[in-house]
Amino acid sequence: MKKFFLFFVLLGCWVFAGSGQAAAFSPAPVITAEELKAILDTAHYPFLVIDARNPEEYQEVHIKGAINVPVNKFRKFKHLLPKDKSVKLIFYCNGVKCGKSKRAAKKAAEEGYVNISVFAAGMPVWEEKGYPIYAGPDYEKHIETTKLSPTELQDLMKKDKTGITVVDVRDPQEYKEGHIPGAINIPSEVFASKSDMLDKEKKIVVYCNSGGRSYNAYRKLMKLGYKNIYQSLYYDWKHQGLPIDK
Repeated sequence: MKKFFLFFVLLGCWVFAGSGQAAAFSPAPVITAEELKAILDTAHYPFLVIDARNPEEYQEVHIKGAINVPVNKFRKFKHLLPKDKSVKLIFYCNGVKCGKSKRAAKKAAEEGYVNISVFAAGMPVWEEKGYPIYAGPDYEKHIETTKLSPTELQDLMKKDKTGITVVDVRDPQEYKEGHIPGAINIPSEVFASKSDMLDKEKKIVVYCNSGGRSYNAYRKLMKLGYKNIYQSLYYDWKHQGLPIDK
Protein backbone atom coordinates (compact mmCIF):
# COMPACT_ATOMS: atom_id res chain seq x y z
CA MET A 1 0.00 0.00 0.00
CA LYS A 2 2.87 2.38 0.88
CA LYS A 3 4.55 1.62 -2.43
CA PHE A 4 1.29 2.33 -4.24
CA PHE A 5 0.90 5.66 -2.44
CA LEU A 6 4.53 6.59 -3.15
CA PHE A 7 4.03 5.84 -6.83
CA PHE A 8 1.10 8.29 -7.08
CA VAL A 9 3.00 10.96 -5.15
CA LEU A 10 5.92 10.69 -7.56
CA LEU A 11 3.57 10.64 -10.55
CA GLY A 12 1.83 13.78 -9.30
CA CYS A 13 5.15 15.56 -8.84
CA TRP A 14 6.25 14.61 -12.34
CA VAL A 15 2.98 15.86 -13.91
CA PHE A 16 3.19 19.12 -11.93
CA ALA A 17 6.82 19.68 -12.96
CA GLY A 18 6.01 18.89 -16.57
CA SER A 19 3.10 21.31 -16.67
CA GLY A 20 5.26 24.00 -15.06
CA GLN A 21 7.93 23.50 -17.70
CA ALA A 22 5.39 23.75 -20.52
CA ALA A 23 4.11 27.01 -19.10
CA ALA A 24 7.64 28.42 -18.93
CA PHE A 25 8.16 27.77 -22.63
CA SER A 26 4.74 28.79 -23.91
CA PRO A 27 4.98 30.99 -27.04
CA ALA A 28 5.41 34.71 -26.42
CA PRO A 29 2.44 36.90 -27.43
CA VAL A 30 2.59 38.36 -30.94
CA ILE A 31 2.17 42.09 -31.56
CA THR A 32 1.45 43.92 -34.82
CA ALA A 33 3.49 46.61 -36.52
CA GLU A 34 0.95 49.19 -35.35
CA GLU A 35 1.21 48.01 -31.76
CA LEU A 36 5.01 48.15 -31.85
CA LYS A 37 4.91 51.64 -33.38
CA ALA A 38 2.59 52.76 -30.57
CA ILE A 39 5.00 51.36 -27.97
CA LEU A 40 7.91 53.22 -29.56
CA ASP A 41 5.93 56.45 -29.67
CA THR A 42 4.05 56.47 -26.37
CA ALA A 43 5.27 53.82 -23.91
CA HIS A 44 5.93 55.14 -20.39
CA TYR A 45 7.56 51.92 -19.20
CA PRO A 46 11.01 50.44 -19.92
CA PHE A 47 11.25 48.28 -23.05
CA LEU A 48 13.83 47.02 -25.50
CA VAL A 49 13.39 46.10 -29.18
CA ILE A 50 15.70 43.28 -30.23
CA ASP A 51 16.70 42.23 -33.74
CA ALA A 52 17.33 38.46 -33.69
CA ARG A 53 18.80 38.32 -37.21
CA ASN A 54 22.48 38.03 -38.05
CA PRO A 55 24.75 41.12 -37.76
CA GLU A 56 25.00 41.61 -41.53
CA GLU A 57 21.22 41.91 -41.87
CA TYR A 58 21.08 44.20 -38.86
CA GLN A 59 23.76 46.49 -40.29
CA GLU A 60 21.95 46.76 -43.61
CA VAL A 61 18.68 47.90 -42.04
CA HIS A 62 16.93 47.60 -38.70
CA ILE A 63 14.14 49.16 -36.68
CA LYS A 64 15.35 52.47 -35.33
CA GLY A 65 16.52 52.04 -31.75
CA ALA A 66 16.69 48.23 -31.86
CA ILE A 67 19.75 46.35 -30.62
CA ASN A 68 21.14 43.19 -32.22
CA VAL A 69 21.14 39.89 -30.33
CA PRO A 70 21.57 37.19 -33.03
CA VAL A 71 19.72 34.07 -31.99
CA ASN A 72 22.55 31.79 -33.15
CA LYS A 73 24.96 33.73 -30.89
CA PHE A 74 22.53 34.41 -28.08
CA ARG A 75 24.88 33.36 -25.29
CA LYS A 76 27.61 35.69 -26.59
CA PHE A 77 25.30 38.70 -26.88
CA LYS A 78 22.95 38.17 -23.94
CA HIS A 79 24.94 40.64 -21.80
CA LEU A 80 23.25 43.35 -23.88
CA LEU A 81 19.90 42.47 -22.32
CA PRO A 82 18.80 44.49 -19.26
CA LYS A 83 19.58 43.19 -15.79
CA ASP A 84 15.98 43.87 -14.75
CA LYS A 85 14.12 40.72 -15.88
CA SER A 86 10.77 42.58 -15.84
CA VAL A 87 11.69 44.97 -18.67
CA LYS A 88 9.54 44.37 -21.76
CA LEU A 89 11.50 42.65 -24.54
CA ILE A 90 10.22 42.69 -28.13
CA PHE A 91 11.95 40.37 -30.62
CA TYR A 92 11.71 40.48 -34.42
CA CYS A 93 13.39 39.00 -37.48
CA ASN A 94 12.45 38.63 -41.17
CA GLY A 95 8.74 37.89 -41.10
CA VAL A 96 6.20 35.25 -40.14
CA LYS A 97 8.16 32.39 -41.73
CA CYS A 98 11.41 33.36 -40.01
CA GLY A 99 11.77 31.48 -36.73
CA LYS A 100 14.67 33.48 -35.27
CA SER A 101 12.55 35.88 -33.20
CA LYS A 102 10.55 33.06 -31.61
CA ARG A 103 13.69 31.09 -30.78
CA ALA A 104 15.32 34.17 -29.29
CA ALA A 105 12.20 34.88 -27.22
CA LYS A 106 12.35 31.34 -25.88
CA LYS A 107 16.01 31.76 -24.93
CA ALA A 108 15.19 35.00 -23.13
CA ALA A 109 12.44 33.22 -21.19
CA GLU A 110 14.96 30.58 -20.19
CA GLU A 111 17.14 33.40 -18.83
CA GLY A 112 14.25 34.48 -16.59
CA TYR A 113 12.72 37.36 -18.53
CA VAL A 114 8.99 37.50 -17.91
CA ASN A 115 7.63 40.24 -20.20
CA ILE A 116 8.35 39.11 -23.76
CA SER A 117 6.58 39.78 -27.07
CA VAL A 118 7.33 38.90 -30.69
CA PHE A 119 6.79 41.24 -33.64
CA ALA A 120 6.23 38.33 -36.01
CA ALA A 121 5.63 40.35 -39.19
CA GLY A 122 9.21 41.51 -38.88
CA MET A 123 11.49 43.86 -40.76
CA PRO A 124 9.96 43.57 -44.26
CA VAL A 125 6.50 44.66 -43.05
CA TRP A 126 7.99 47.42 -40.89
CA GLU A 127 9.79 48.78 -43.98
CA GLU A 128 6.70 48.36 -46.13
CA LYS A 129 4.66 50.54 -43.78
CA GLY A 130 7.25 53.30 -43.86
CA TYR A 131 7.99 53.19 -40.14
CA PRO A 132 11.32 54.53 -38.76
CA ILE A 133 14.39 52.53 -39.75
CA TYR A 134 18.15 52.77 -39.59
CA ALA A 135 19.52 52.22 -43.11
CA GLY A 136 23.16 51.23 -43.51
CA PRO A 137 25.42 52.13 -46.46
CA ASP A 138 24.44 48.97 -48.40
CA TYR A 139 20.69 49.48 -48.00
CA GLU A 140 20.13 50.90 -51.49
CA LYS A 141 22.58 48.55 -53.16
CA HIS A 142 21.10 47.25 -56.41
CA ILE A 143 20.48 43.51 -56.65
CA GLU A 144 20.54 41.40 -59.79
CA THR A 145 17.30 39.46 -60.23
CA THR A 146 16.94 36.14 -62.01
CA LYS A 147 14.80 37.03 -65.01
CA LEU A 148 12.55 34.79 -67.08
CA SER A 149 11.47 35.59 -70.62
CA PRO A 150 7.78 34.98 -71.43
CA THR A 151 8.68 31.74 -73.24
CA GLU A 152 10.82 30.51 -70.34
CA LEU A 153 8.04 31.31 -67.88
CA GLN A 154 5.42 29.54 -69.98
CA ASP A 155 7.62 26.44 -70.30
CA LEU A 156 8.30 26.41 -66.55
CA MET A 157 4.57 26.69 -65.77
CA LYS A 158 3.84 23.74 -68.06
CA LYS A 159 6.62 21.51 -66.71
CA ASP A 160 6.20 22.26 -63.00
CA LYS A 161 2.53 23.08 -62.44
CA THR A 162 2.49 22.24 -58.73
CA GLY A 163 5.95 23.55 -57.89
CA ILE A 164 5.57 27.16 -58.99
CA THR A 165 3.57 30.19 -57.87
CA VAL A 166 3.25 33.15 -60.23
CA VAL A 167 2.45 36.44 -58.50
CA ASP A 168 1.08 39.55 -60.18
CA VAL A 169 2.25 42.45 -57.98
CA ARG A 170 0.26 45.13 -59.79
CA ASP A 171 -2.86 46.82 -58.46
CA PRO A 172 -6.07 44.72 -58.21
CA GLN A 173 -7.71 46.69 -61.03
CA GLU A 174 -4.79 46.00 -63.36
CA TYR A 175 -4.96 42.32 -62.41
CA LYS A 176 -8.70 42.20 -63.23
CA GLU A 177 -8.14 43.79 -66.61
CA GLY A 178 -5.76 41.01 -67.60
CA HIS A 179 -3.14 38.74 -66.05
CA ILE A 180 -1.02 35.67 -66.75
CA PRO A 181 -3.21 32.55 -66.41
CA GLY A 182 -2.90 30.96 -62.96
CA ALA A 183 -1.24 34.00 -61.39
CA ILE A 184 -2.39 35.24 -57.99
CA ASN A 185 -2.51 38.93 -57.08
CA ILE A 186 -0.49 40.41 -54.20
CA PRO A 187 0.01 44.16 -54.79
CA SER A 188 3.58 45.34 -54.23
CA GLU A 189 2.64 47.86 -51.53
CA VAL A 190 1.36 45.07 -49.24
CA PHE A 191 3.59 42.29 -50.54
CA ALA A 192 5.51 41.59 -47.34
CA SER A 193 2.32 41.65 -45.26
CA LYS A 194 0.70 39.02 -47.48
CA SER A 195 3.79 36.90 -48.11
CA ASP A 196 2.62 34.16 -45.74
CA MET A 197 0.46 32.97 -48.66
CA LEU A 198 3.60 31.85 -50.49
CA ASP A 199 5.20 28.45 -50.00
CA LYS A 200 8.95 28.69 -49.50
CA GLU A 201 9.38 25.23 -51.03
CA LYS A 202 8.01 26.41 -54.39
CA LYS A 203 9.50 28.56 -57.13
CA ILE A 204 8.08 32.09 -56.88
CA VAL A 205 7.82 34.29 -59.97
CA VAL A 206 6.88 37.95 -59.51
CA TYR A 207 5.88 40.20 -62.38
CA CYS A 208 4.50 43.66 -63.12
CA ASN A 209 4.30 45.76 -66.28
CA SER A 210 7.79 47.19 -66.58
CA GLY A 211 9.85 45.80 -63.68
CA GLY A 212 9.83 48.42 -60.91
CA ARG A 213 7.21 46.90 -58.64
CA SER A 214 8.31 43.31 -59.25
CA TYR A 215 11.89 44.32 -58.43
CA ASN A 216 10.69 45.61 -55.04
CA ALA A 217 8.71 42.40 -54.47
CA TYR A 218 11.76 40.30 -55.45
CA ARG A 219 13.89 42.23 -52.97
CA LYS A 220 11.33 41.64 -50.22
CA LEU A 221 11.30 37.91 -50.98
CA MET A 222 15.07 37.81 -50.62
CA LYS A 223 14.83 39.45 -47.21
CA LEU A 224 12.08 37.04 -46.21
CA GLY A 225 14.39 34.14 -46.93
CA TYR A 226 12.92 32.81 -50.19
CA LYS A 227 15.51 31.09 -52.37
CA ASN A 228 13.89 30.09 -55.69
CA ILE A 229 12.64 33.46 -56.94
CA TYR A 230 12.36 34.91 -60.42
CA GLN A 231 11.20 38.08 -62.13
CA SER A 232 9.24 38.48 -65.35
CA LEU A 233 7.35 41.22 -67.20
CA TYR A 234 3.68 41.32 -68.11
CA TYR A 235 4.38 43.74 -70.96
CA ASP A 236 6.63 41.17 -72.67
CA TRP A 237 4.12 38.37 -72.08
CA LYS A 238 1.31 40.40 -73.63
CA HIS A 239 3.52 41.66 -76.47
CA GLN A 240 4.28 38.08 -77.51
CA GLY A 241 0.57 37.32 -77.76
CA LEU A 242 0.55 34.68 -75.00
CA PRO A 243 -2.72 33.74 -73.24
CA ILE A 244 -4.27 36.23 -70.84
CA ASP A 245 -6.96 35.69 -68.20
CA LYS A 246 -9.46 38.33 -67.15
